[in-house]
Amino acid sequence: MTEQLRLMAVHAHPDDESSKGAATMAKYVSEGVDVLVVTCTGGERGSVLNPKLQGDPYIEANIHEVRRKEMDEAREILGVSQEWLGFVDSGLPEGDPLPPLPEGCFALEDVDTAAGALVRKIRSFRPQVVTTYDENGGYPHPDHIMTHKITMVAFDGAADAEKYPEAEFGPVWQPLKLYYNQGFNRPRTEALHEALLARGLESPYGDWLKRWDEFGGKARNLTTHVPCADFFETRDKALIAHRTQIDPDGGWFRVPMEIQKEVWPTEEYELSKALVPTSLPEEDLFAGIRDNA
Repeated sequence: MTEQLRLMAVHAHPDDESSKGAATMAKYVSEGVDVLVVTCTGGERGSVLNPKLQGDPYIEANIHEVRRKEMDEAREILGVSQEWLGFVDSGLPEGDPLPPLPEGCFALEDVDTAAGALVRKIRSFRPQVVTTYDENGGYPHPDHIMTHKITMVAFDGAADAEKYPEAEFGPVWQPLKLYYNQGFNRPRTEALHEALLARGLESPYGDWLKRWDEFGGKARNLTTHVPCADFFETRDKALIAHRTQIDPDGGWFRVPMEIQKEVWPTEEYELSKALVPTSLPEEDLFAGIRDNA
């Protein structure tokens, strides 16, 4: 492969990049791959989830600025580049019935128009591989679902000079592979749960697995398992950098690192689109690209 390999990860909010595929990105950075995180919103409506920081008047008054600084720190830890699309967080509506989404938020944008902002990023960065969320958003947050929608349009639209004219959006570019992040999958959760119980340790996953059964979530096709255990510590450091969202003493970090590395040393993806031949299952997001360059 003589051409620089480039990976673009499209996420909804600051912190999503560190909780979904972060070890994979750090691994590829270590191998010389150019990695760009595109963050669709500023996370302005995200709640302060770290109990140690709840009620802090500065954070509450400046959440947009605080989350940008957290993103800068996480970006440096992972070694990636990062750019904003500039849309406004939709928040997570709660209640029955659900309240309407706030006017001007990301989830209410016209899909084709919003995708144009991502087309510009794709044409400028020229990634061979793009990662994002599945049609359910990974979980049904309006911004995650919208992120899926615009990424699907932009993946094809970046190569369509008629829909997105080159004079406005830059020279066309066609990414070759599109993946859905599937790091939170049932096989991984069950394996870690059983490993903890077998060692006489408490598992944080019991309730998760019960809810999985209650919700009847669709089983995903885990096509790609990227070995990246050597970068799990980097992933956790990046996640902790989003300190308004993550409690370092919370459930994210209750599985001892040595158990994670032994029992489940990979991050998972679902191949959605491939314009190059590849054999499944894979261990490399660039499978078929390295081989056919």
